[in-house]
Amino acid sequence: MASAAQTLSQAVSAMTSKEGKYLTFTLANEEYGIGILKIKEIIGMMPITSVPRTPSFVKGVINLRGKVIPVVDLRLKFGMPPMDYTDRTCIIVVEIAGQSGALTIGIVVDSVSEVLNIKEEDIENTPTFGVRVNTDYIMGMAKISGGVKILLDIDKVLSSQEIVSLEKEG
Repeated sequence: MASAAQTLSQAVSAMTSKEGKYLTFTLANEEYGIGILKIKEIIGMMPITSVPRTPSFVKGVINLRGKVIPVVDLRLKFGMPPMDYTDRTCIIVVEIAGQSGALTIGIVVDSVSEVLNIKEEDIENTPTFGVRVNTDYIMGMAKISGGVKILLDIDKVLSSQEIVSLEKEG
């Protein structure tokens, strides 16, 4: 019979484990992944209503079955050049932790790839890029078939100030 300490340590390691299913997608020919539990749904591009005086990466809001949700272009958020939307461009609807609870937002990505089951031993910690580079939003680097997929902590991709401004819009 397992002791309480063993059970607790297993529970803690399960919570800190990055192993699991990730939805992978591309941005500017790079592969990224978001934990599947954060994903609500994937939708095709639809008309986005722009909202004045928002940061350039905030494309605006959409009406998703009667609920208005803010949409962020992840390319612009990451400082990548903008790209014309194609038939592969889509919106991943995610739930992130806001100050007033869960917040549903859409993120525009170039294309969705697949759902991968990534094992703990295939995930490395984010390398250190120097003092000035904030990589808190990167959960880890997954080594898959000779390449690397950047695993995002979607809760940390937007800063708390940005989330507050999105909460006011939505």
